[in-house]
Amino acid sequence: MTTGGDFQDQRGRAGMRLSLPVAAMAMVVAASNVLVQYPFTPLGLADYLTWGAFSYPFAFLVTDLTNRRFGPVAARRVVYAGFAIAVALSVWLATPRIALASGTAFLAAQLVDVWIFHRLRRQAWWQAPLASSLIGATVDTTLFFSLAFAGSGIGEADYWGLVLPVWVAWAVFDWMVKLVHAVAMLGPFHLLRRRTAPAVGEYPAL
Repeated sequence: MTTGGDFQDQRGRAGMRLSLPVAAMAMVVAASNVLVQYPFTPLGLADYLTWGAFSYPFAFLVTDLTNRRFGPVAARRVVYAGFAIAVALSVWLATPRIALASGTAFLAAQLVDVWIFHRLRRQAWWQAPLASSLIGATVDTTLFFSLAFAGSGIGEADYWGLVLPVWVAWAVFDWMVKLVHAVAMLGPFHLLRRRTAPAVGEYPAL
């Protein structure tokens, strides 16, 4: 029989084990909300990328590792906690519009990631993190850039004879970088598989 004290202890342990992924998630999203406001100037790519394109994809790694270790319920808790903390930080670190766009895109993309990862976790070890990150990244880029910059008067640029709002090009190239990241993050995911082994008998060991 589980007593009230035992239940509180279990909740406390659950909160402690998720503290690291929650902190990691909040740091990634808050940093990305700031970095997305700065064009990536090296190699003359200011009209194509922002610095945020290189930091945000790590959020999918955090979600997938949490999902692998603790399951989809815990992963969603990390997403919700990361969302709340990140939006609060973003209001302070970025503009309200960026914070709103980031929060909406983050929540939708990460929940899609959790669902797909869990559906594919019985497949080959690389399929769940790759598919969930690719689809989640597509959802995130589409929502974030349209909500953050559409109609903002941010300006246009000529892309090989095609004049487009700069934010559209940012979105396209941001998406391309996220696709590369989704593949690249398979390396860290593979290396951390043993450290994030699921509980015995609870989930299949990807």
